Amino acid sequence: MTGSVQGDTTVVLRVEGMSCGHCRAAVEKALSTVTGVTAASVDLTNGVVKVTYDGSESTLLEAKNAITGQGYKVV
Repeated sequence: MTGSVQGDTTVVLRVEGMSCGHCRAAVEKALSTVTGVTAASVDLTNGVVKVTYDGSESTLLEAKNAITGQGYKVV
């Protein structure tokens, strides 16, 4: 993943089930495989994931699917 680029969209998603470093790594790794995602950061304390993506290359649904594919629930 690269740094944020002008024109990217950043969203904060509430995610249930994340509680440890493994959870953080799994979610961030899954998001890194989504074409167009330029940054992903998990905040375990608040149960959120901040995702920056290029809407011309991917959709928010693709990012959500990457998270749910790891066994977590986007609420």
